[in-house]
Amino acid sequence: MKNKKSSNIALVPQEIIESKILLIRGKKVMLDSELAVLYGVETKQLTRQVRRNIDRFPDDFMFQLTKEEFLRCQIGTSKSGGRRYLPYAFTEHGILMLSSVLNSKKAIQVNVQIMRTFTKLREMVFSYKELQKKIEAMERRHTRHDEHFQIIFKAIKEMLNPSVDIKTKIGFRANKEK
Repeated sequence: MKNKKSSNIALVPQEIIESKILLIRGKKVMLDSELAVLYGVETKQLTRQVRRNIDRFPDDFMFQLTKEEFLRCQIGTSKSGGRRYLPYAFTEHGILMLSSVLNSKKAIQVNVQIMRTFTKLREMVFSYKELQKKIEAMERRHTRHDEHFQIIFKAIKEMLNPSVDIKTKIGFRANKEK
């Protein structure tokens, strides 16, 4: 059996992958051109492989942008000549399926990084929702004890904003000789 070593060196920084994830039609997606750059292939090569294996990419895995969607998500200036076709947007599952049609070693490694990034984003959303639920529960519990909290908040405000009567002297004074 061959001994595989997992590489901890990231091919593409996670921040770059995160910046390429867009929200279109309520779904987190990445565009074909951005994926092609990350995979180190030409966009036409990526889309050719997708078209050859179109059964692997149902509508919830991949969809083609409308002209309006493309214009809204277009960042920067286009390359000379622009695009001939509207771009494809790949959901997380579509990106995962890309690893089965793009067989280069780099594409597979980058795909693993992209999947990890999607997982991290999902965990962050889950953590945010859990925190939000806890805060809402605390608010519901403590509305009954509103009077007590008003006293606590008043005390905290007084500690944060000391009254003007309190004077603190900083430094030292030298005695004046007569």
